[in-house]
Amino acid sequence: MPERIGVIGAGAWGTALAKVLAECGHEVAIWCNEAEVAADILERGRNERYLPGVRLPRGIGAGTDPLAVAAGKDVLLLAVPSPYLMGVARRILSAPKVMDGEALIVVVTKGFVPDSAAQAISRGPRLILETLEDYLPGFYRGNTVYLSGPSHAEEVSLGMITGLAAASQNGRNAIRVRELFRGSRVLVFPSLDTVGVQVCAAAKNVVAIAFGMLDAIAGRGVASIGGAEFGDNTESLLLAAGLNEMQALGTALGSTHPETFTSIAGVGDLDVTCRSVHGRNRRFGREIIEKSILAPFRDLDDLLARISELGYLPEGAVACKHVAAIAAERRLDLPIMGGVYRILNRRTEPLQFLEEYLASMGAAPPGWNEA
Repeated sequence: MPERIGVIGAGAWGTALAKVLAECGHEVAIWCNEAEVAADILERGRNERYLPGVRLPRGIGAGTDPLAVAAGKDVLLLAVPSPYLMGVARRILSAPKVMDGEALIVVVTKGFVPDSAAQAISRGPRLILETLEDYLPGFYRGNTVYLSGPSHAEEVSLGMITGLAAASQNGRNAIRVRELFRGSRVLVFPSLDTVGVQVCAAAKNVVAIAFGMLDAIAGRGVASIGGAEFGDNTESLLLAAGLNEMQALGTALGSTHPETFTSIAGVGDLDVTCRSVHGRNRRFGREIIEKSILAPFRDLDDLLARISELGYLPEGAVACKHVAAIAAERRLDLPIMGGVYRILNRRTEPLQFLEEYLASMGAAPPGWNEA
């Protein structure tokens, strides 16, 4: 049955999902932060700024007022980057069907919400659904849905088969999201593990930064640096170790299903984020090595304050700060994610981190990168 859907966020991912949902016969409108993006969608049926080269179906609406786009919608899909999510959520709170709990709220934003944005006191970074449900009217508690999986917007917009996990404490709402995409090439699998799916979506981006750095160092085939050789085997070692860290983090935060981490939400999303040429976090990691992209920034806070200078947002750079805070609070040993945090804070160099990490595993003698 066709539904009225508001997509809050006109980035590549929000636009790709809007395209698929419109092709499924739903009435779709997109909130755009930039007036020129809204005009491009309305006048040309394109979003050349964020999803270039993709023709959108006729009839997709667009506007720059989030309240107007959200008003009267059966489903709201929140696709705003994590640093801005709560600010936008406040702007749609009074929309008809939101205030009375009639709208189904689906979140595709990846990352954590900082304590200041969550209005929490000494609670540290928080998961997105938990924070959002604390802010929304009470009847949303346990009824929001988190949608995530191995899904680059470029491929989804081209109709390539993609699997996503829809996680909610209300299984019927997760199934409703599956039905929204019925008939498309986006296959949705319901899940009850909201914590595990959210942790996977955020933490895999941090691991992908480390993977991108290693990939740039290794180059094509096998590269030798000071006698230490890196290749596909090394990258798989890093990927597997990163998955272990994701599961450790998820378990500490209350993940209910261990199989989440071996599903599309876990290893599936981690693999595509690390290996795909579309991945922004992999690209960011590579550019740390290839372009010395961190050189203009003093530390991670400086990088995040001036993130627009990169020309794109690597969500893993935002998430690693929150992961470090959670790890410190809960005394978690997350060497890969902690290493990324130190690198982005200019406290260590990528090769120094790799030396220390591999030496801790018995794989490299001290000083191997000095030869």
